[in-house]
Amino acid sequence: MQGTLLANPHSDAIHPSASAMMIEETRREVLKMFNADPKHFDIVFTANATASIKLVAEGFSGNEEGFDYYYHLNSHTSLVGVRELATNHQCLMSRESVNSWLAGPIRGSNACNGERPTLFAYPAQSNMNGERLPLDWPGRLRISSHHPRTYTLLDAAALVTTTPLDLGNHMLAPDFVALSFYKIFGFPDLGALIVRKASGHVFDFRRYFGGGTTEMVTCTDNPWVARKQSSLHTRLEDGTVAIRNILALNCALKTHRFLFGQLEEISKHTSWLANHLFQQLVNLRHHNGSPMCHFYISATSNYSERSTQGATLAFNIRRSNGSWIGCWHVGAALRGDGIYVRTGSLCNPAGAAKALGVNLEWMRSAFDEGFRCNTEVDVLRGVPIGMVRASLGAMSTLDDVEILVDSIKRHYREEKKVKMPELSSLNLGHSDHRPFSCRNDETSFRCISEDVKNDTAPPSCIPSGGRAMLRVHRRFLRSCLYRRRRRSPCGLPSGACK
Repeated sequence: MQGTLLANPHSDAIHPSASAMMIEETRREVLKMFNADPKHFDIVFTANATASIKLVAEGFSGNEEGFDYYYHLNSHTSLVGVRELATNHQCLMSRESVNSWLAGPIRGSNACNGERPTLFAYPAQSNMNGERLPLDWPGRLRISSHHPRTYTLLDAAALVTTTPLDLGNHMLAPDFVALSFYKIFGFPDLGALIVRKASGHVFDFRRYFGGGTTEMVTCTDNPWVARKQSSLHTRLEDGTVAIRNILALNCALKTHRFLFGQLEEISKHTSWLANHLFQQLVNLRHHNGSPMCHFYISATSNYSERSTQGATLAFNIRRSNGSWIGCWHVGAALRGDGIYVRTGSLCNPAGAAKALGVNLEWMRSAFDEGFRCNTEVDVLRGVPIGMVRASLGAMSTLDDVEILVDSIKRHYREEKKVKMPELSSLNLGHSDHRPFSCRNDETSFRCISEDVKNDTAPPSCIPSGGRAMLRVHRRFLRSCLYRRRRRSPCGLPSGACK
């Protein structure tokens, strides 16, 4: 940036600038990262994964017949929002529901009419609890005779943070893949949409156009527009692209690979750490043996099997009596220790509702009562509204895991409460109230005093409270010895019996 003028890449299409060439180089590197052949795939740079999803929705919503929309229960809010642009929509409540739908239209559903296109969207990995869903659904859908004109949008934002996505076989690949680079590298703030070129005609119906995406535009009489056709990205990247962010992405791709290796190696590393963290947390117990952490895990997931589970843990914390400690308060406590976790419903509305066991009526009444996501009111009517999510990445270490576990133990593990004796109830003026079996033997008092001083007193000679109360008992013994020396055998002050 100090030695090169990064001009607007739209300035001279015939003689591309340094910035234009750098952008195209980065485009090739990203496709290479996912083993995507440039002959079959194009990549459109966006602001984030949500912008990529919205771009696909704009393409489908421009169709005159509208479109039908199906999405998986564990979808991110950004996938759920596409339904507002659809003619018909349905949430598929499980992977079994998806498999049934792939085998044929679901009875009672708003099945596609054959005229309208259909979009099916799902996450490769749940952003809520790390559940990994089958990557063969796009290929099965493409060859299905039950679903003509049906396309797949894969939300890969969570998956590719730690795990490779292979698009080598374009016949089995999703039509659209949304992802976020900031979730992989931390910087830059940039997203992308990988488009299977055979499905690029969907964007012919997109109505909006921005600067740099057209060949000619007229604005009077009968206005018309001629859009660029040289590539998908030239007509979908509205306005000037984020030149410096794309430059930073090029650097991030190389630096990340140098520091941490290929994504396959990162996947093994983070999977091992996630399994270790899970084992540590699942074994945390209160004094009465009750578990401290309650996990939200899919029945098909296993932290020891990378194909079923990502390096993400979703959980809540319980007290020894079984009541909940709200996720907002847990997040605040951990932030005080310099540990950052995500709390709330995690932008996964349907998945979180099912995991927490709340239905539509319950959620509506809670909203009407003033509940809002991720606030101090995080337990309502005894039900936690949200959860804690801990995610691990390429730079996470075993020390990070141990620090998190220690912090949770320190803040929330309840130890057995030891009842301290009430010294006010001890009448030190009368020998029959002394708490020791050896109270009538002055020599024994001296021995006990020495034992306490040396921290060797037998348990039977120390009142309840344990050795943590030795300081109190030392004072008590000194008082007893002092009083005994000054009293006669009859209990009166020395000399009073004479």
